[in-house]
Amino acid sequence: MEPPLSDQPPPDRILNAPAVAVLVAASMPALYWFQEQLPDGGLSLAFRPSSLWDGYWWPGILTSMFIHENWTHVAMNAVGALAFGPPVARLVGGTKGVVGFLLFYIACGLVAAAGYGLVHPDSFGALVGASGAVFGLMGGAIRLLGRRDGCLRALTDRRFLTTAAAIMGVNAVVGLLGLAPGMQGAQIAWEAHAFGFVCGALLIGPWTKAFGPSREAFDSPPELRDPEA
Repeated sequence: MEPPLSDQPPPDRILNAPAVAVLVAASMPALYWFQEQLPDGGLSLAFRPSSLWDGYWWPGILTSMFIHENWTHVAMNAVGALAFGPPVARLVGGTKGVVGFLLFYIACGLVAAAGYGLVHPDSFGALVGASGAVFGLMGGAIRLLGRRDGCLRALTDRRFLTTAAAIMGVNAVVGLLGLAPGMQGAQIAWEAHAFGFVCGALLIGPWTKAFGPSREAFDSPPELRDPEA
């Protein structure tokens, strides 16, 4: 005899991800649909590295992360945000954490674009896409690799360093050889990905302290560990 419905455990959710991470991923195809309706296809919202030096860098350095090259580009970034966003979103939960998550995402995107501009100061090419911000989420999520208690891995942790090196190696190869599916002929800004990843990995500690639940005071021990959750 089956137990009463009230005694049965609630069914598992098909998508067990924080709403803010799902919304960020879902916003990409939605925004791209609007982008396609623009007369210039959204190119006026792109970031051009040379603008860092001629003073016209704003607002492209921000708006570029909300536009994409094509639907394949959108899909890859949306999947990336959905894969690596939830661990970061869970780490900084609550209403304050939602704000922190969005600011973390945007900060990584800004650093990625600015870093790419510093590497290619004379480029007039258009940089578009949320890849830098998504790689920032990846950098933060990798700091939580294998941890179930919410604690961050130290920056000197072998598992973190090995995983980061592998990711950056693949990133460089894909970028230099242009192996990304659906992106043939397009220049892949692998340097922006790297800047975003490093930003996320470094920023996740103090950002968690600022936006996450109450924790002990932040310190900087020799092994470069972040405050424990």
